Amino acid sequence: MNLAVLLIASGIILLAAYKIYGAFVYKRFGLNNDNPAPSHTHRDGVDYEPSKPIVVLGHHFASIAGAGPIVGPIIAVSFGWIPAVIWILVGGIFFGAVHDLGSLAASLRADGKSIGVMIRNQIGLPGKQLFILFSFSTLILVIGVFADIIAKTFVSNPGVASASISFIVLAIIFGSFSRRLKHQKHAFLLLTIIGVILMYLFVYLGTLFPFILDYKVWIACLLIYAFIASVTPVSLLLQPRDYLNSYLLYGLIIAAVLGVLIANPEIQMPNEIRMKSEDLGYIFPVLFVTIACGAISGFHSLVASGTTSKQLDRVSDAKLVGFGGMLIESFLAIIAVGAVAILSRGEYLSRFSTDGPVALFSTGLGGMISSLGVSENFAVGFVALTVSAFALTTLDTCTRLARFTLQEYFEDVPHPAAEKIASNRFISTGIVVLFSVLLLLSGEFTTLWPIFGSANQLLAALALLTISVWLIKKKVNATFVTIPMFFMFTVTLASLGLFAWKNFQDEVYVLSLIAALLFILAISLLVLAFKSLKKEALAASKT
Repeated sequence: MNLAVLLIASGIILLAAYKIYGAFVYKRFGLNNDNPAPSHTHRDGVDYEPSKPIVVLGHHFASIAGAGPIVGPIIAVSFGWIPAVIWILVGGIFFGAVHDLGSLAASLRADGKSIGVMIRNQIGLPGKQLFILFSFSTLILVIGVFADIIAKTFVSNPGVASASISFIVLAIIFGSFSRRLKHQKHAFLLLTIIGVILMYLFVYLGTLFPFILDYKVWIACLLIYAFIASVTPVSLLLQPRDYLNSYLLYGLIIAAVLGVLIANPEIQMPNEIRMKSEDLGYIFPVLFVTIACGAISGFHSLVASGTTSKQLDRVSDAKLVGFGGMLIESFLAIIAVGAVAILSRGEYLSRFSTDGPVALFSTGLGGMISSLGVSENFAVGFVALTVSAFALTTLDTCTRLARFTLQEYFEDVPHPAAEKIASNRFISTGIVVLFSVLLLLSGEFTTLWPIFGSANQLLAALALLTISVWLIKKKVNATFVTIPMFFMFTVTLASLGLFAWKNFQDEVYVLSLIAALLFILAISLLVLAFKSLKKEALAASKT
């Protein structure tokens, strides 16, 4: 099969899904502009700030993407490229896009609060406390792991460090000007063009002027940066940096499509479905945990209900940002599959074991982009830098999200110290950074990371559960949400059960215990949800 045919067919399917199924889901969630968005009713200039839909899409897409839709699909190709493509398309349209838009819609109806607060409103306070503790722990783990990954990347490739620092400075300048030009459409467009040109220039200059520091110094710098990014106004640093960075991924996608059309490569990997991978295990549930970003990822619910819902200018922008952002990520995941599907299975396995997924993606896609007339070394470097740049986006977004979850946890604790944490963003962010430092110093993040895949999909299942309860209580037919919800719970519980048993056999008791606790958490929240619905039904029958 020709790779260009796969990309074109996937693009058409995703566009049709956005127009048809996206409109259906948007209507079912009852979204409209009858009421102002939380960015207007709770505007504070720090977290709540109404912004242009293209800017919010850039922030949202940059935050949810990162390396996830690249690494996961490339690993999952071990089962064959066909099951990977099917799950990306089916999962992205009927699971991920529904999950993302649903999380955003429910948050918009809850003053821009996170999934944790929605669980309190729909299921009860114990459910909220359990969920927030879980999501906070997951975010701290992500902060620790990505701080380590970025620091090591900066040490091994100082040019990436130079470009990343330049991006931050550019974002602050861009944010300062865009705040003044918010209502001048043409001026903002010109500012965007200049910003994107400078960003791509800095990619090149980074290779000429590398910035060299020690690993520990980079860790300290990254956590200081994450603290600053969490407490400064969203429109000054986080939003413009993500917005400009999104053009790196847009450029990568456009270059990839054009490169494939010109190079016209054939898919060399066999058209087969392998029910078991030698390294990963059985296709169920491993495929559905390995491909998260690109199909459905619980982390997206934290972004949608954490930062994105506070920035939408109008409620109607939710379809473009939530549903559309997910489908763009699905298309990126299809490109990732295509980058390795042009290899024979033997070459894929050999190069994957020696180079890793990011390098495999960079060389595969870079080779096709070079058909546009640029050198292959430059093309490969551009792809690798684009992937690395988004790791920093994940770091600062997760720090802000962890701050939100911590503040929301202490909102319901009647104590003066709790009130300080809930109301003071500097104190709450300081606690987040402190936990991240302790995790990094302990070195336990490397031990805990293998369970992230299952924990992430559990987040997705719990977000879908919350959205389902919300819709059912509104007397809306929630089948389009409950089917994905039950499937994700089945996947997650099966994955956690297998993970706990395997680690118990390998005598890795810490991971086995954590997996068992997450299994219990999922069951507990399911029970609390059904009790809440039963209570609602009883109250309705009495009236």
